[in-house]
Amino acid sequence: MKIGFVSDSLSSTAGGIFEIERSLALQLRDLGARVTAWGVNDHRWADDEAQWQDIECRVRDRMGPRIFGYVPGLVGDLVRSDSDLLHLQHLWMYTSIAVHQWHRRTGKPFLVTANGMLEPWTLSRSRLNKRLAALLYENRMLHRATCLQANTEKEVADFRAYGLRNPICLIPNGVNLPVSGGQMAGGSGQMAGGGGQVANQNSWFQDFHISNSQQNAPRVLLFLGRLHPKKGLINALKAWKEVTGHGPRVMSEGEWQFVIAGWDQGGHLAELKQLCGELGLSYADCPPPTAHRQPPTANSQPPTANSKPPTVLFTGPVFGEAKEALLRQADAFLLPSFSEGLPMAVLEAWAYELPVLMTAHCNLPEGFASGAAIRIGTDAASIAEGMRELFAKSDADRLAMGNAGRALVEERFTWPRVAAQMKEVYEWMLGGGEKPGSVV
Repeated sequence: MKIGFVSDSLSSTAGGIFEIERSLALQLRDLGARVTAWGVNDHRWADDEAQWQDIECRVRDRMGPRIFGYVPGLVGDLVRSDSDLLHLQHLWMYTSIAVHQWHRRTGKPFLVTANGMLEPWTLSRSRLNKRLAALLYENRMLHRATCLQANTEKEVADFRAYGLRNPICLIPNGVNLPVSGGQMAGGSGQMAGGGGQVANQNSWFQDFHISNSQQNAPRVLLFLGRLHPKKGLINALKAWKEVTGHGPRVMSEGEWQFVIAGWDQGGHLAELKQLCGELGLSYADCPPPTAHRQPPTANSQPPTANSKPPTVLFTGPVFGEAKEALLRQADAFLLPSFSEGLPMAVLEAWAYELPVLMTAHCNLPEGFASGAAIRIGTDAASIAEGMRELFAKSDADRLAMGNAGRALVEERFTWPRVAAQMKEVYEWMLGGGEKPGSVV
């Protein structure tokens, strides 16, 4: 079986989609499929290429506006390939046109994974651009897809609400389970990311008090993901101020730090820092050192021996060993999002046995049912209430929440399980048997 993955990006600039497509490709390889991935030659590609291991990747330069992502020659590349089917991993861009053109010229089937891009909140953003894209190309492509992949029951409903009547396979995303030594189980080798070898990692943690091994070090509440308004960080900072500075308090000053790790999108990082200033929250930049880059000194000095550690830390993007180390140092995880498909960040947090605070929009109700997560709303008051509940728990209770999350991932969200389900769907699309149980 020869499968072609098509995405706007094959690098870590795609965020969670990079982890999804790369991990799935490696698992399918282990199941005997041959995968070729098409994408663009963006600024992170050279750093991240090696993580695809022996998967054949073909990248071309992008032309024109980034929002459309026109890639000259992509259609010809796809038509000349010997792929039996294509799997599109991204919507609303030129890749949708390319996959549809390939289908029209070859008559071969294709599958679409929306990754939350047909969720109502997402559709409401850049509404005019999406309506124009839907009219010109997106709707024709979606209606002709042989199958759609939904990660959650909510996403199945979103597809039907959008007017799609295609077969849908209900298959979640997966994660690679961390084991000893920083290796990752599930066939994909080293921890995902492209940050390089981390130098002086212990010093980084200790200087900024991000260390659960230091005596009297603050516990860490971690957010990990792209910095975008939909993630709800503005209200999270307001809640943080309420819990640490005003109103009923359940902890002493300095007992917790809020670590916000991720890449800036559209200048949202500056908005968050400005809000910290307005709220009177102390904050610092603390990017992880790498083998090629040490932390800048102008705005990221660690606290002195006599000073209190900042209550909010911005690490910037973290990949590879830095990301793994940060997850291991964290004590809890927060995702106050307004909109998600199936958030990889929550699955990764559970894989590292972290208790989670999240909204219902994360579409993981099993987390609440199993006791692995505390439900919060998107408003500051509800987030603050959830923080107080989490912080008031004993270490043993938080550990039990983390263990429940780990068990949930082991049962439902590992890449070997996900890849086996996807392979069944691919075989069915190619006429190879009965409709799989995942297809609704």
